[in-house]
Amino acid sequence: MWKSSPRPRSRRAAALLLGSVLGVITWMTMSSWPLSLSLLRVYPKKLGSAAAGWAAARTLPGGLRQAVLGRFVKAYGLDMSEAEHPLSGYPSLQALFTRRLKPGLRPQAEEAPGCVNSPVDGVLIASGRIQAGQAIQAKGLPYRISELLKHDPSAARFEGGFYLTLYLSPKDYHRIHVPIRGLVTAVGRVEGELWPVNGASTGHVPRLYERNRRATWVALGTGPDEGLEVAAVAVGATHVGGVVIDERWLSGRTLPRDGSLGVDLLPCAPGDDLGTFRFGSTVVLLVGGPGAARWEPEAAGGPVRVGQRLGRFR
Repeated sequence: MWKSSPRPRSRRAAALLLGSVLGVITWMTMSSWPLSLSLLRVYPKKLGSAAAGWAAARTLPGGLRQAVLGRFVKAYGLDMSEAEHPLSGYPSLQALFTRRLKPGLRPQAEEAPGCVNSPVDGVLIASGRIQAGQAIQAKGLPYRISELLKHDPSAARFEGGFYLTLYLSPKDYHRIHVPIRGLVTAVGRVEGELWPVNGASTGHVPRLYERNRRATWVALGTGPDEGLEVAAVAVGATHVGGVVIDERWLSGRTLPRDGSLGVDLLPCAPGDDLGTFRFGSTVVLLVGGPGAARWEPEAAGGPVRVGQRLGRFR
């Protein structure tokens, strides 16, 4: 029996595939987003981030560490004179990223009424009053504090307080430290997307910080910080999915994939370990509580370091 050739069907499938690809390319080039950001719309960000994390954690043979890690240090400008160990002392790229600094390199600012210190080395890229439950990420794009603190049922208590957004680049020290003297009340994790967190994305991706995967840490101020409540939100990004909350605040428990844990008012002091970024990203610091109305930032923007005072009571 004669059978029809499959070629016309194959040609139709190829034409359909080509048309789809051309359609995607046309859509990307007509978008107001930068092309690199548009491409990330179709890139499997979670899978790619998981693969990058797996590769970064692989132990490098001793003979290759200097060459492989040295290339990374040179490409991004890491200051290894501040690192706790020499380059050969880091068995993987992840270990290098999460390196500690030499003791005493980041002293905390002298305590003062309402003092809130920087939890990270980075750049202060945005700050302002929280109004109508919103903060601004960049170029007038708002995001909601209630969504940023997704598992906090009373996020409205930060209304009228301040937000400060601190961006970490690949060269920065990636450990996060406690910004105030106080009592820790809650930690949490929010499952989400993994868009990059950089100048292009903060200026184009709506509600970026409330969309991305993140971890949260909340504390009530005591002593000089009485009257303040501070939330530190560590926002993940593409290839930066891992945000680790320090074990001290978990008390042997496992942080939920998407949920929160109450903390039994564990005391904290400026400079204590809060968590770690596996690769760089962003910390959004929220300053609320009854004392927030008289709290003012001292840093207007630009580079900051762990322990630098960001603001105090006026």
